[in-house]
Amino acid sequence: MRLNRTSRVPGSGLTRRGLLAASAGLAAGAAAITVLPGSAFASNGVTVPPGKRGIQLYTVRDVITRAPNAATGVNGGFRFVFEQLAAMGYTQVEFAGYAQSTSILGRQITPAEIRQLMDDNGLVANGSHISFSDSTIEAQLDIAETLGMPHLGTASIPTNGRRRSDWEQAAVNFNRWGAAAAARGIKLYQHNHHSEYNFVLDAGPLDANGNPTGSTGLRGLEYFFTLVDPELVWFEMDIYWAFVAQHRYQKYTDAGGVTRTSIFDPLATVLPMPHRFPLFHVKDGAPANNADGYNFVPVGTGVLPLREFLNAVPQKGYHYPNYEQDNAPGNATTAPNQSLDSSRISFGNIAGWRG
Repeated sequence: MRLNRTSRVPGSGLTRRGLLAASAGLAAGAAAITVLPGSAFASNGVTVPPGKRGIQLYTVRDVITRAPNAATGVNGGFRFVFEQLAAMGYTQVEFAGYAQSTSILGRQITPAEIRQLMDDNGLVANGSHISFSDSTIEAQLDIAETLGMPHLGTASIPTNGRRRSDWEQAAVNFNRWGAAAAARGIKLYQHNHHSEYNFVLDAGPLDANGNPTGSTGLRGLEYFFTLVDPELVWFEMDIYWAFVAQHRYQKYTDAGGVTRTSIFDPLATVLPMPHRFPLFHVKDGAPANNADGYNFVPVGTGVLPLREFLNAVPQKGYHYPNYEQDNAPGNATTAPNQSLDSSRISFGNIAGWRG
């Protein structure tokens, strides 16, 4: 079911009109932020300018990695996918791996060959989801340079726990990796799922090992913002997962054992510091009776206030809003092009958004 402009945003306590009004008030508090050329106002009210319409390639991972089959008419690989995306109107891509079927070239494709295919189709890389460590960061930066991407990121939660010390150690690592990226002219970023916005365990009572079991209401990634160097570590908000966090993490237990309510506001997180979020994942959800509260659907066919969210964020010419849909791949036999079809639907809806 689609929401109209007065429908209620699930879990937020706001109607869409109310969300816009609240956004306007928050934006006024961020009035010192400069709206750069290429914003919605400089683009005749277009929410996502044509040159910023991107896709996270995880959406079409099934098509990239499958082997072409002439007998069934099924194609695959980076060349085919880039041709299809360019024809739809996408101009930006965010990577989720650099491999395709070895049957296409008789070996694995190289980053230089991927770059040539992007150039051939008028596509530009704006980021990538990879894993990195002290031993692999330089090699990943080499690939990022070859592909010409200005950002390099990870989608893995940066901690193994929910205590302040877990986030503090993660910040030490990210500042080090961010410095390595900055030395190469690349911005290192962290992408969120829902767990990053869970409450930090930072208050008593203590468990048998002396670790806190309660919370002061501080959320993990919000603490991380204060720990990392803003010139070295950047962020990509996945708007869908942020609203899942809003649905999942509404209550915490304080040091006195009292259950308290705190509703997470994704937009209020971004508005005071939009420059720290150079990328967004534009991902839609339909209401579902599950732990997340939503199921993935093509953009514009769900209920999340994606257009309103992007319209409320300043510096629109600065950001890269990438469409993603985790469940876009279909059955290899009965729906082999489902992920491409979802990408086409989503592009059409995004291209139609206005301020």
